[in-house]
Amino acid sequence: MPQMASDLRVRVLVTGATGYIGSRLVPALLAAGHDVRVLARSADRLSERAWRDRVEIVEGDAGVRADLDRALADIDVAYYLLHSMDGDADFEERDRELARLFGLAAQAADVGRIVYLSGLHPPVSVLSDHLASRVEVGDLLMASGVPTMVLQAAVIIGSGSASFEMLRHLTNRLPAMVVPKWVDNRIQPIAIRDVLHYLVGAATARGEHNRTFDVGGPDTMTYREMIQGYAEIAGLRERPIRALPVLTPWVASHWVGLVTPVPSGIAKPLVGSLVHEVVCKERDIDDLIGPPPDRPLHFAESVRAALVDESRDQDRRPEPGTVDPARLTAADPDWAG
Repeated sequence: MPQMASDLRVRVLVTGATGYIGSRLVPALLAAGHDVRVLARSADRLSERAWRDRVEIVEGDAGVRADLDRALADIDVAYYLLHSMDGDADFEERDRELARLFGLAAQAADVGRIVYLSGLHPPVSVLSDHLASRVEVGDLLMASGVPTMVLQAAVIIGSGSASFEMLRHLTNRLPAMVVPKWVDNRIQPIAIRDVLHYLVGAATARGEHNRTFDVGGPDTMTYREMIQGYAEIAGLRERPIRALPVLTPWVASHWVGLVTPVPSGIAKPLVGSLVHEVVCKERDIDDLIGPPPDRPLHFAESVRAALVDESRDQDRRPEPGTVDPARLTAADPDWAG
């Protein structure tokens, strides 16, 4: 296995390169000087990416061992950015089998490190179904025999992030809201810029690491405060919010699906995960990789940056102000923890 160091140029594989995180991680890795290979079911899905000609593309299915063997050959660091977020009942088993297969293939290929982006979660025995599945996937990868860095993030603030799109559209479209009681749970959001900093840094972090790392921004706030904060930044009036203890996550997810362009199948895991308070318990990642350049972005700065990116990102959307469900499903772990 290669010895990682901060000045190494490594060969990396990115799965989920068509998703929200993966499509932004690839150019960040290229900018850091790494050799990048991506696994995609169809190379045509990458045809509009500016970085397409700068990466090696392996066409294949992450659920097929032979395809994984080809994709993982001679790879130093493999980014696992796959999960099911489509509302189907068997997502847990699908995610479980994908993670097991990937771990076995990575071990056989003598991959030096797996990096996985999971969800920040509290130390409780009962989690939402999707959050519990994310935790299980991390455990399976860490048990694979390949040193695995599991980065755990809560709400990711960035244009196109399902979590941010839900927050943005709820606030834009509703002058007043009736919401579940979790609106007052504490959350530690993080800017997409800072998530990418930690993901890129994980490629060359020194030493062997087989553990979780919490990643979060500098602000701890409630979802209520995030709604009001977004409203102020977007030039909207303060949103009256009433919390009802009887509004279940299932009902709330369908309500979100009706009010916003985020499909109910995606809103359900997002809303279900918000029943938990998600705050960093440690910041060891800063000792290993270092904090983001200058400093991590505060929530308000993250929102402003997302709104700027929104105007630049319009060519990647089906039409202004909507969310493309294809970009928010499998291989897209940008969900609230």
